Amino acid sequence: MLDLVLTSKEGLLWNVKLKGSLGCSEHEMVEFKILRAARRVHSKLTTLDFRRADFGLLRDLLGRVLWDKALEERGSQGSWLIFKDHLL
Repeated sequence: MLDLVLTSKEGLLWNVKLKGSLGCSEHEMVEFKILRAARRVHSKLTTLDFRRADFGLLRDLLGRVLWDKALEERGSQGSWLIFKDHLL
């Protein structure tokens, strides 16, 4: 269940939906829409274009990692660093 979504501005996101788990993880993917201003305003706000992402490839590459072995006997910080290294 989704508890909280943090943003830098109130009302920035809408249509937030849970989309199921990623592989065998207990965590769930979240889909959302980012609102734009009704009129074009030059802004320094940068957003990523997730429509161009290859999530199938990401799922395949991260699925090849033996996570039980990679994260064995590591704390949360060590596990995060290992995950971040594989992700990048």
